Amino acid sequence: MKQTLLAIGCILYTGHAAAISAGDYMAKVSDCVACHTAEGGQPMAGGKAFSTPLGNIYATNITPDKTSGIGQYSYEDFEKAVRQGIAKDGHPLYPAMPYPSYARMSDKDIRDLYDYFMKEVPAADVKNKENDIPWLLSARWPLHIWNWLYVEDAHSDNTALKTKEQDKELLARGAYLVEGPGHCGACHTPRGVSMQEKAYNGTSDIYLSGATIDGWYAPSLRNISMSPEELKDLLRVGRSQHGAISGPMSEVVTQSTQYLTEGDLEAISFYLLNFNHKNSTPVAKDGSITYSPTDGKTLYSMYCSTCHGDDGKGKDFTVPSLVNNSIVTAKDPASLISVIYQGAQTPQTKGNISFRMPAYKDSMSADEMANVVNYVRGNWGIGAAPISKDDVVKVKEAQK
Repeated sequence: MKQTLLAIGCILYTGHAAAISAGDYMAKVSDCVACHTAEGGQPMAGGKAFSTPLGNIYATNITPDKTSGIGQYSYEDFEKAVRQGIAKDGHPLYPAMPYPSYARMSDKDIRDLYDYFMKEVPAADVKNKENDIPWLLSARWPLHIWNWLYVEDAHSDNTALKTKEQDKELLARGAYLVEGPGHCGACHTPRGVSMQEKAYNGTSDIYLSGATIDGWYAPSLRNISMSPEELKDLLRVGRSQHGAISGPMSEVVTQSTQYLTEGDLEAISFYLLNFNHKNSTPVAKDGSITYSPTDGKTLYSMYCSTCHGDDGKGKDFTVPSLVNNSIVTAKDPASLISVIYQGAQTPQTKGNISFRMPAYKDSMSADEMANVVNYVRGNWGIGAAPISKDDVVKVKEAQK
């Protein structure tokens, strides 16, 4: 449930799509490997930790191993787990698994996924890790109530967007990929008190309107101010003429969206760029905090201007511009703070090298980081109220 010099979260490019099976392609669209593979672990063998209000939960082994994985699953078992979040033995899965989105997937895509996992993924006898949730809170039966309350909306049809008759098929494909296997809303849609996504499709103005997760702000996808080609470049390569992707979204591009066919890339771009802009305009915070613009300017000149330039325009296709950059104009400064604090790296994609921005957590104090953020947002943002060192500390704590 994570997530960006420019985060736009969902799906894939490939000049070699014909070389992989339909199930392999759908696994990439769904980004299965990102969640079900621990760092340094075997692909799809589980073990990756996810932080929740109840404690850490660990992704499970979904290789076809008959002891530790899903090798005993029939197609019916698999379909029920993917679409309904119910395991073979009947226990409900935690909704860190985005089954409310996967519920929208077609029968064909689910069947292709099943065939891929059973026939192409190497079996790995890696035991599943026990979740770090206190015993009193680990009961699964409340998840049945959670599903009853929140999951059925995932099946509703998207009728919010209107387009020309000749573009309806393109729009429908984009909606399917974004709302279904791409599960973009898992990061970019705000969550309620029960950690449910507040909307699952474009019928709601809340859908894809931006959310803060684990110290990163996944920005609204309802007000993307770029051309279709630039958006496709970001999803395909991880950077464009003026922007770059980093943070948790970098992994999405590396593992998933770089493999998107041109047709699917076009469909996703068409869908996202045709959203109405309700509930998407960043709003400046109320109040004011005293800070020194001079300090921010001096620090920016020392640490940032060599790459981003005094004018903040960066270098085309290499260093992202800070002008009209989504993490600079975002209502929540979390991603901008995170990039300065822990650095950033653009995705590793086919035929392209990855660029890295250094981390300044050991070079700047919280006060200094706040001043840099205020200088950047003051020059190229939306006039939001300045932040303080307390805002920086809050983001740092969220990433521990």
